[in-house]
Amino acid sequence: MLLYKWHKLVILAVLFSIIQICQSVTNNFEILDSTLTDVRNKYGDNAVSKVKTWKKIIDSNQGKSEQEKLELVNGFINDLQFVDDIIHWGKVDYWATPIETLASNGGDCEDFSIAKYFTLKALNVPEERLRLVYVKSLKLNQAHMVLTYTYPPGSVPLVLDNLVHTIELATNRADLLPVYSFNVEGLWLAKQRGNGQYMGNTGHLNLWQELLHRMKTNNGK
Repeated sequence: MLLYKWHKLVILAVLFSIIQICQSVTNNFEILDSTLTDVRNKYGDNAVSKVKTWKKIIDSNQGKSEQEKLELVNGFINDLQFVDDIIHWGKVDYWATPIETLASNGGDCEDFSIAKYFTLKALNVPEERLRLVYVKSLKLNQAHMVLTYTYPPGSVPLVLDNLVHTIELATNRADLLPVYSFNVEGLWLAKQRGNGQYMGNTGHLNLWQELLHRMKTNNGK
C-alpha cells in the first residue's frame, strides 16, 4: 500500500517552519485538560486512562538510561493493536499523532513508529539519534516503517519494530531492506543496514508536515 508513495515523498525541499513546529511539539510536553475531555468524548474513559498512563511513563522515567527508555517505549507501544489505515481511519494512508494512536488503542506501522519517536523525544533522547525509516519487509513483500536509534555516531542502528518485539541490531534484520530515513533534521537515502547518504530536508513529506501541524495546533491530538 505504501510502495507507490516512496518516489512522491523523496523530494528535496525544506521549510524552516517545520523545524520550529517540531521543536514546539517536543520541547513543551504536556496534555491539556481540554485534550483529555476531547479524548473522553471521542473514545471513552479507557482512552483517557491510556493517555494518562503514557504521560506518567514519560514523567517518571526521565532518569533512566537510554537503553531502558528504548525497551520501555518499544514494549508499551507494541502492546497496541495493529489496524490498517483504511479500517482504522477510513483513509488509504494517514499518519496519526501519538494521542490519536493511544486513544484509539491502535494503528499501523507508521503510527507505531511515530508514537515511539515522539515518546522517546519527550523522554529527552536526542533527535539526532532517532530516525523514522521506510523499509521493504522481505517477508511480507511490502513497504513498512520502523524507528531506529543510533549511538554512538557511526555504529550499527538499533531497530524498534512492531513486527519483532525485541530490539535488534539492523545487521540482524536481514528481512528488512532500507529505502530512506528521516527526522526533523533531514532525509537520507539508506544504505544497507546503515545510516545512509544525506539527501536534503523534508519539506515535501506531506503527511509528516500535516502530522506536525496537527500536533502543534491540537496539543498532540
